[in-house]
Amino acid sequence: MNTAPTPLLAVEGLSVSYGAVRALSDLSLAVPEGTAFAVLGANGAGKSSLLRAILGWERPVTGRIVLDGHDVTRWSPWRRAAAGLAVVPERGRVFTDLTVGENLRVGAYLRGARPTTGEVAAACERFPILARRLDDRAGALSGGQQQMLAIARALIARPRLLVIDEVTSGLAPQLVTEVFGALRELARGGMTLLLAEQNVRRALEVADHALVLQRGKIVLAGRADELRGDERLLHAYLGSRAEGVAQ
Repeated sequence: MNTAPTPLLAVEGLSVSYGAVRALSDLSLAVPEGTAFAVLGANGAGKSSLLRAILGWERPVTGRIVLDGHDVTRWSPWRRAAAGLAVVPERGRVFTDLTVGENLRVGAYLRGARPTTGEVAAACERFPILARRLDDRAGALSGGQQQMLAIARALIARPRLLVIDEVTSGLAPQLVTEVFGALRELARGGMTLLLAEQNVRRALEVADHALVLQRGKIVLAGRADELRGDERLLHAYLGSRAEGVAQ
């Protein structure tokens, strides 16, 4: 009898509250290793609360989080990072006073190792502009280049699971295309991705599986290729703004 493989990440019955406000209600999901999983929803749907709980930045009220077979619900963010969890936060949040090279080296320190010149060079292969600007302050980069730097910094930590929060926030359309092109290549290369995103069309182009959150609850879930043509996605996600979904 064949059994399904243990997912790299499993979230089971997760609830998160901020005072009297319930941000997530009894949410469960599973991310198989080597796949890309998109969490979709409008502002306030609960996407950031889910990621914060997975990363250890927020303590859930109920439920548990299992990473590679280990219950990490009570682990610190640093311990989760050492176990292979890396994040690309919204708008990159690079260290603007440090150089590009110094930002990249921070990624290695997050896994408790000393960065090598080869690792820095390898991290820049996907984004050649970074290699040309290693000695420049990160604050001098454009918004899109800072997002690229944030992704490269996360990759140098050699993550098992890369968590990406609203990677397109504030970016011009051309930069959105460039950044999502890099994410698509990571997915094709077997990197496990958990992507929270409002840009439905772009996210579903990268993802293997997806779910839609609304007021902290899952209202739609399935294979990304099936959801792309599902009219329920238009109603569940954006309503009158749904034209951006089907394009």
